[in-house]
Formats: sequence, structure tokens, C-alpha cells
Amino acid sequence: MSGYYEVYLARYNLEIQNPDMQGPRYHTAIFVKTAADKSGTLHHVTGDITSMNGMVYIPQPRQYPEYSQSFHSLEKLGVTPMFKHPADWGAYRRRPADGVQHQDNENRAIEDPALTFYEPGEPRRPLVKCTEWTLEGALPALQANGLIIQQ
Repeated sequence: MSGYYEVYLARYNLEIQNPDMQGPRYHTAIFVKTAADKSGTLHHVTGDITSMNGMVYIPQPRQYPEYSQSFHSLEKLGVTPMFKHPADWGAYRRRPADGVQHQDNENRAIEDPALTFYEPGEPRRPLVKCTEWTLEGALPALQANGLIIQQ
């Protein structure tokens, strides 16, 4: 389609599953194919839900997802106008979660007394990892702003 880049939901196998989340889980991202050799930009978050930096959005030049050793699946979502990518993808760039989402070691409280832990029986907040950030945050924002057009 002339004047458009193809947009895909890409999933990659994880080396280690999170025991606190229902599995299996995959690293989930949005891939925009921008070149004839099928390379493009992978829009995703990386990081650690137990660190103070939390998850961070990182757009990265990448080869076609199917070429990756950790490739799991690829689903075409639609297209994005060439003149809007990557400049207008700002709605996607927001941070999914600031700071620590999960603490599993009370000894860390000694290092940082500001950290708090769940009390026994206290309901736990849902974790926001790459899958939740992509499916519940980024995709709806991109679609609502006309940046992903379904075909």
C-alpha cells in the first residue's frame, strides 16, 4: 500500500516466565515495517517492575520479527501513514508505570525505607508489563489517534 507502513503485533518467547502472572507470557510489542528488506521499528517497553526506573518505552530499529531466534508470532494490525511514523506516535511514548510495581524482598526496605509492601490479605494491583502496556495502553491510544488504520 503506497504511502503507508504495515503495522504488526509481535510476540517473542521469554526465557523466564513470571511466577506471579498467568502464563505463558510473551514479550509483546508493535512492529512497524518501514523498509523493503522487511526491517523497521520495534515499539516496546523494557525494564524491571521491581526497580525504581520501572518499565521504559524504547523504539528500536529491528529486523523483521520472524528472523529473531525468540520469535513466537506476528499478527497484522493494519497500516500507519508514512508521514505520521514515527513523528506522531507520541501517544505511544508515555511511560506505562513509574517506579516499583512489585516488591518481593522485604530486605530491600532496609536499603530504601520509602518502599512499601502488601499487608497480608491486601489485594494486589495488576502488574503492567509489556503485554498490558501494548494491548491496554499503546494500541488503543494509537488507534484512537488514527495512527493505526485497520484494513
